Amino acid sequence: MDAKLVRGFTLVELIVVILLLAIISAYAASRFTSRDSIAAQVMQQQVISIVRQVQLNRMHSNVELSAANATNNFTLAVSSNCVGSQAACISRSESRSDWVSSDNVSFSSPSSPIQFDLLGNPLGSAASGTVITVSSTSQDCLVNINDQGYVFSGGCS
Repeated sequence: MDAKLVRGFTLVELIVVILLLAIISAYAASRFTSRDSIAAQVMQQQVISIVRQVQLNRMHSNVELSAANATNNFTLAVSSNCVGSQAACISRSESRSDWVSSDNVSFSSPSSPIQFDLLGNPLGSAASGTVITVSSTSQDCLVNINDQGYVFSGGCS
């Protein structure tokens, strides 16, 4: 028998190498993209949750807003580095669940602070609805509160 001198790679070997390169390149690409690309979207969902929590706390309170403690606990504050009840944004206590903050994003709203009535409807300058903007370096996401108190995502751009 004549022994053939075989040179080159088999099809299986080539496919395995291509798959390994694809896996390594996908991992490397994910390491190069920054967290900021999804930070605003994640924070948008947290802001929606916090707004609803402050709104529900107000609805369950049955307390007049004129009381100082009620104003701080049932009024939504939106500052550049915090969204939550006014009392929570001031104290920033880890034991409270009614505030959110991040180093990667900033927050803004033309109607801050936002108060709710006992039915969950926004009052004052937010009575006709308002928008909270969650901004990162790569995108802006919106949280809408309509005139009936419905809180929803306004999308990201």
